[in-house]
Amino acid sequence: MSVLTRDEAQTRAQLLDVHHYRVDLDLTTGDETFQSRSVIRFTARAAGDTFVELKPETLHSALLDDEPLDITALDGNRLPLRLTEGDHTLRISTTMRYSRTGEGMHRFTDPTDGESYVYTQLFMEDVQRVFAAFDQPDLKAVFELSVTAPEGWTVLSNGITEQQPDGRWQAAPTPLLSTYFVCVAAGPWHTIRTEHAGLRFGIHCRRSLAAHLDADADEILAVTKACYDRYHEKFDEPYPFDSYDQAFVPEFNAGAMENPGLVTFRDEFVFRSAVTVTERQTRAMVVAHEMAHMWFGDLVTLRWWDDIWLNESFAEYMGYQTVNEACSDLFPDTWIDFGVTRKAWGYEADQRPSTHPVAPDPEAVPDTASALLNFDGISYAKGASALRQLVAWLGEKDFLAGINIHFKRHKFGNATLADFIDNLAAATDRDVHAWAEQWLRTTGVDTLTPRLDGEGSQWRLHVDRDGSRPHRIQAGIYDRRPDGELALRERRELDVPQEAPAELTGPRPDLVVLNDGDLTYTKLRFDEVSEESALRGLSRIPDALTRAVVWNAMRDMVRDGDLAPADYLEFALAHLPHETELALVQGVLGFARTQIADRYVAEDERPAALAAIGEIARALLRRTEDGEAPGLRLTAVRACIDSATTPDKIASWLDEGTVHGGPELDPELRWRILARLAVLGATDETVIAAERERDPSATGQEGAARCRASLPTPEAKAAAWSSLFDSDDLSNYLFTATAQGFWQPEQAELVREYVPRFYEAAVALGDRRGPAMAEAAGRYAFPAYAIDAESLALGRSHLADDAMIPALHRKLVDQLDDLNRALRIRTT
Repeated sequence: MSVLTRDEAQTRAQLLDVHHYRVDLDLTTGDETFQSRSVIRFTARAAGDTFVELKPETLHSALLDDEPLDITALDGNRLPLRLTEGDHTLRISTTMRYSRTGEGMHRFTDPTDGESYVYTQLFMEDVQRVFAAFDQPDLKAVFELSVTAPEGWTVLSNGITEQQPDGRWQAAPTPLLSTYFVCVAAGPWHTIRTEHAGLRFGIHCRRSLAAHLDADADEILAVTKACYDRYHEKFDEPYPFDSYDQAFVPEFNAGAMENPGLVTFRDEFVFRSAVTVTERQTRAMVVAHEMAHMWFGDLVTLRWWDDIWLNESFAEYMGYQTVNEACSDLFPDTWIDFGVTRKAWGYEADQRPSTHPVAPDPEAVPDTASALLNFDGISYAKGASALRQLVAWLGEKDFLAGINIHFKRHKFGNATLADFIDNLAAATDRDVHAWAEQWLRTTGVDTLTPRLDGEGSQWRLHVDRDGSRPHRIQAGIYDRRPDGELALRERRELDVPQEAPAELTGPRPDLVVLNDGDLTYTKLRFDEVSEESALRGLSRIPDALTRAVVWNAMRDMVRDGDLAPADYLEFALAHLPHETELALVQGVLGFARTQIADRYVAEDERPAALAAIGEIARALLRRTEDGEAPGLRLTAVRACIDSATTPDKIASWLDEGTVHGGPELDPELRWRILARLAVLGATDETVIAAERERDPSATGQEGAARCRASLPTPEAKAAAWSSLFDSDDLSNYLFTATAQGFWQPEQAELVREYVPRFYEAAVALGDRRGPAMAEAAGRYAFPAYAIDAESLALGRSHLADDAMIPALHRKLVDQLDDLNRALRIRTT
């Protein structure tokens, strides 16, 4: 299959003006394939040759202006067209194949009740798996879809759908959309509808999750309405579509997709087990993120994929900011969680060899395959951090004024980075163009370090910068009280680089925290006095966001080899039992468990690391015995399970169905315990099968696959490996679950023979099953716990493999860099 190049897209956009698609889908022809017919009306501005894209199982016919085309001319995914100047109509009839990889038209049969569901995910170039199209973002058109579906199904689409007398479902014509935004979701949905601001709102899930959606419907709809209202306060342009549906769909590859009028979410957001408030907050943020795309992405769309950050960075920033503003009664400070989880994602991505600017040069994104690689922590988290810094520097009033100019000038059209910056510049006297060059066209992470000089009551604060970007920050100045609390003396706004040091009056502060408030994107270090105060008195800092900034600095110090992993665990043990902010507890425990214990400490030190994490968890359990902090207690229970080195305690919980003092075990906790018991060799196939019978859901199916792959026997590993790489029967989610179980730090010797086999197997899988599964193989099936020089050299030797598809190559570059970092930390 040919990928579309930027040059080809520009040439075709100069040639064509696409007006209208009529798409008819028939979903009643079996479980493997469906029928697709498309009629495209367009104008050629001049005579010339071009092509239309499609990836059919069978191409039945193609007519241009009612004249048959040679269907044998289909070359991969391109059907050539020779056009005269003027108006044209193209009619194409195909049989298309359902997907089990989350791409194109994905089909899922629910093991709970046997009901089937289909939905589309057409991002980048997967519309071609569903209907023929001129598939690039700057050829917008009106879409009219009709769908023939099995009896008892409901069909959802971008516009309001109605069932016709002949049984077909007809969707209302859309405004001008890019091809990748078209969406269909069909099946026997459980639906909850309401109206808000004169618009029809709906939420949908599969029937087996109905009770769980019902339980959360009030919260989901309240968040949706609050964000909708807040965006209408921010944006001058009204919501541009005729309804707002949110469908929670099975086996979804992303968190969600911003299809206009029909946002699709992974249905893990319909919580079937207990979750913490931070997990609910994440769901709210994703709702807000996708709604922001209705304006930035859907109303105004990028011209080419080099500007994907414009979509994702804006939505990421707006998602957190809008939930913070509109849902503060439910979620008091979303920026803490952003700082702990999302920014860490950006920092990691920006320090790998695969880093790229937030806004890469167009030449760096020559085709769709390379564009797909930029959906990472830089385009999301770093870009959102850059926008937050821009707002701090520009002021929110001018920022929103520029955004509204952007929407007005380009609504229902396409825009570039240059357009965006010009529109921001129209709203301010500041040099936004220079800011963009310094922030958006550069790579890497700056590091800021405070330095104090002076004596008595006169001190000067210097900020040393390792890097090149300007920063507007707040410096927090703290003094230690007699009771040990680090009390805020003042927050001083600073511009870095400084014209002159900041003058401080009073005794030398005990702690200086640069970037207090976390308004910029940078790593931090401390002066000697501040480092001692921060590390020893972290839990005595009153503000949770400041504590998050300090924890992040410590995380970076570990990753950079400036703080021993064992020391990080020591500080976590000293401070986490007293921490009140759940997002911090989850973030620190997650880093301690998955990075320090699993990768950064040597094998013989791992039991001590797990013991320290277990001790923290037990301290939190003792603290939460009164039931006042259920989220904190749930987090502690999960940490106890994941860090268990012997099976007795957690096995007793499973047998009794409860943790002593609560909570009772729900399906998520039962599968978590059983997976850990499998790793420890303390369960077997009989118990896994019984638990699978107890939980016949799709999640149970994944849990059983994960547990079976985790069993420490040669037979279990051979069976798991075969299911991963020797056949293509596993769906995307079952592949991920099996891969997650296969590699375990405790089983490094057992699976060592599979390390050299991984590379050839992953390349072959990518060739057969495409980029989504290749990325899953690189992410989840990579031998991440083979941390030695031999494994690193082996992996690097395979990076020159020309047969490797770009999605897998990029993931392996990242994995090998992480492996190298782990090896370096172990030997430092």
